[in-house]
Amino acid sequence: MEKAILVNLATTVQEKNEAEESLNELEGLAQAAGARTVKKVVQVRPRISPRSFIGSGKVLEVHNLAQSLKADLIIFDHNLSPRQQRNLEDSLPCKIIDRTQLILDIFAQRAHSNEGKMQVELAQLTYLLPRLAGRGKAMSQLGGGIGTRGPGETKLEQDRRRIQDRMTKTKKEIREIERRRAGQRRNRKESPLPTVSLVGYTSAGKSTLFNALSRENVFTSPQLFATLDPVLRRVSYPDGIYFLLSDTVGFIRKLPVELVTSFRATLEEVRESDCICHVVDLSAPAVDGHIEAVEKILEEIGASGIPLVRVYNKIDLLPHKDDLLAFNDRPGAERIYLSAKTGEGVAALKDRFRGLLFKDRQLFYLRLPRGDRSVLEALARRALILKTQENEDHLDVRVIATPDALKDFSPYLQGGMEA
Repeated sequence: MEKAILVNLATTVQEKNEAEESLNELEGLAQAAGARTVKKVVQVRPRISPRSFIGSGKVLEVHNLAQSLKADLIIFDHNLSPRQQRNLEDSLPCKIIDRTQLILDIFAQRAHSNEGKMQVELAQLTYLLPRLAGRGKAMSQLGGGIGTRGPGETKLEQDRRRIQDRMTKTKKEIREIERRRAGQRRNRKESPLPTVSLVGYTSAGKSTLFNALSRENVFTSPQLFATLDPVLRRVSYPDGIYFLLSDTVGFIRKLPVELVTSFRATLEEVRESDCICHVVDLSAPAVDGHIEAVEKILEEIGASGIPLVRVYNKIDLLPHKDDLLAFNDRPGAERIYLSAKTGEGVAALKDRFRGLLFKDRQLFYLRLPRGDRSVLEALARRALILKTQENEDHLDVRVIATPDALKDFSPYLQGGMEA
């Protein structure tokens, strides 16, 4: 593993605790990327240095630490400007990356689908393009001669053109995916099948809860961003009623804007859901900050108006159940306490989803002509079909739907509705 020094800056003494807490999170990110933290450095300074982020004296201190600890890289818990990165590269003896680069690197490792890989690549290219001038002297040497697009064109300009061409191609491919996804979402929106999206701070336990609800075996890990590509599964009740559950990428504070932009198609899935389940790790030291970060992103993507259930996960890690009382004062969304790991409280959450998703729907029985499939297809667009049974001359169907949705099917109704 590469050895990393982590650096942050607080502009007030009061912000120092927050900076140290953020560095603890950065350590988790570094570990997820394959680096081992050998030192954390926090500077308290009235303002960020436009030249080198931290002050010149602190740069020298970090330089000496890097040499004595034989560090391979220095990670700044901040989005460095091209100028800051260039100056730090000139002053420090090893590789320099910032928080955004680190997160992008983790996303690149975690992406498995073609769509995920393209979205990460676009985010990386979007980040890299304005920083080409700060990527070291090698990228700004003159290129000239055979094979170049113009006499005296610099390698920097060649790199810029190559990146822009690749970005154009990647954006086109992502737009095609977005169009396809939009069509799928329209079909789901027009369908009577409701969808719940799991969201939450990274490592809050979304995938474990996803498995507990859907009885699937989706990969889970304590590492940050273990889930990147969205997964969609069915969650069923004993009487046949079901809904779709979507597991999404974990959110994080200071989420790179490049990722939010590039993953717009994925985040649209959240915005189009019928209910959002915000999974909160109540054992996290900065639980309130995590809640705020996630729900701020939900607001930014236009999902704040969707019914939200806030699930406080990992109650098995609390030493005393009385500690839950401290969370009852949190304002806003409805809350449920559970442990996705042990299963405690999961049944109550399923019951709550049923109450939210199907509160206006009722059970109906219909008898349809067996030879006319068009009637069944039309019914499937209006109601959630739970069971069908073929007979010699007809088809018995049990559905759940709103009474208004079945107005056109009154000739086929059998005995009205079931309580």
